[in-house]
Amino acid sequence: MTSGAECIGERDSVLDAARKLAELDVGALPICGIDERLKGMLTDRDIVVKVLAKGKDPAKTQAGELAQGEAVTIGADDDAEEILRTMATHKVRRLPVIDGHQLVGIVAQADVARALPDIKVGDLLEALSSD
Repeated sequence: MTSGAECIGERDSVLDAARKLAELDVGALPICGIDERLKGMLTDRDIVVKVLAKGKDPAKTQAGELAQGEAVTIGADDDAEEILRTMATHKVRRLPVIDGHQLVGIVAQADVARALPDIKVGDLLEALSSD
């Protein structure tokens, strides 16, 4: 897990989110609401496909508009098997880690690849890549 994950506020602009992605050199940011609860994840791909490609103004589009449904998360005390199962079931490459309702970090596919045996990593990659 990468701890100390930073959020983009749901009312912040997508342009601000893009700048933060570049500043932090990451491909995704959690979207946090004014109530401090996780609202979803925003990726660099979301910005391109859902904002730029549709002709929307990233300076006027709020990050929260890109949050889709309930965020897929794991708990801070969940084990590796639960992480793998959640990633595979929901076909996500990044999982926000929460403790109660507070974001405490993110587990990425790369974290899994570094921490687990090759066979489990291979199974996860297959699950994420299948339709």
